[in-house]
Amino acid sequence: MARAKTTRTLYAAGDLDYAVPPGETLRELLEEKGMTQRELAERVGLSPKHVNQLIHGLVRLTPEVAESLERVVGTPAKLWNRLEADYQSTRARLRSARDLEQHAGWLKELPVSELVKRKILPEGPSDKISRIDQLLAFFSVASVDVWRDLYEQPAACAFRKSKVQDSKLGPLATWLRLGEIEAREMLCGSFDATALRASLPELRSLTVLPAQEFRPRLQKICSASGVAVVFTEEVKGARVSGVTRKIGTKRVIQLSQRYRTDDQLWFSFFHEIHHVLNGDDEMRIEIAGRTDIEDPKELEADRFSADTLIPPQYASRLAGLTSKAAVRAFAEEIGIAPGIVVGRLQREHPRRWPYRNGNDLKRKLDLLET
Repeated sequence: MARAKTTRTLYAAGDLDYAVPPGETLRELLEEKGMTQRELAERVGLSPKHVNQLIHGLVRLTPEVAESLERVVGTPAKLWNRLEADYQSTRARLRSARDLEQHAGWLKELPVSELVKRKILPEGPSDKISRIDQLLAFFSVASVDVWRDLYEQPAACAFRKSKVQDSKLGPLATWLRLGEIEAREMLCGSFDATALRASLPELRSLTVLPAQEFRPRLQKICSASGVAVVFTEEVKGARVSGVTRKIGTKRVIQLSQRYRTDDQLWFSFFHEIHHVLNGDDEMRIEIAGRTDIEDPKELEADRFSADTLIPPQYASRLAGLTSKAAVRAFAEEIGIAPGIVVGRLQREHPRRWPYRNGNDLKRKLDLLET
């Protein structure tokens, strides 16, 4: 699994909790030399007021002033420049820390302990500001406000369409980011919808293979058409089964393997494929347990997936399948895994095939360990 580079040192032991302006060093030098601020002002060509402001850190010590100070007090200009840079950097860090303190509650929204357990975040530090800074680096955003702009709107749209209320933004955003990190590392060709559509029969034929065989082949076929397919371990609270989106020039399909059975995996995969083929660059998040779907695009994707796996010319025979032996024979005839047939029967003929009836024909998958 891709791992975010978030183990950078946030605050070294020597970092101060206050900013020291270069003027403090200048004041000490003037005392050592027995020189007044007025005399220094005359020698460097500045007003006494400006020199006083320099000493108190109220104005920047510019490179031009640094050159003048080198001539007058003998301290190298590069030292003054470095002191000024350190001063401004410390001020910025302290301002940022004050801003981050206002977002301490954000930590409660995110699965921090789970990210630590997966070794995506380090175990420390314990202070909230440093942890927030690490999480911003993990999400690759400058602020919590930017994070909300990126994730709240698409998530709210998905929650509204799914009618599912117990999926949480923080875990969902974390799951999406984990997939993004992995997808960005994958090599893909230019997006080619025609080539992707032509590969559908080959992709469908993979359903009969075990996970360790079909996963690399599936990813290779899709990447050749400009589609990165990633399998990301579910994050507790996300309740997501899949998503399609565009990341850079790539189309990305991210699957969670939430139910760990072949019928669910393949139905979700071809559902997402339809969004990609349909030229839908909008982020499409599929929340598990969705009900009363009214979005035409989602209904079309469901129909496409069902028809790709079991073409309409064969679907009329489903009602006549009354035994596991019949299911196996039918699946072999049309070239798909029997578990996929069972899943379809359970959805469309629940009286004859109630849930759990025939589940032993479904293959358990663990795509995260292949």
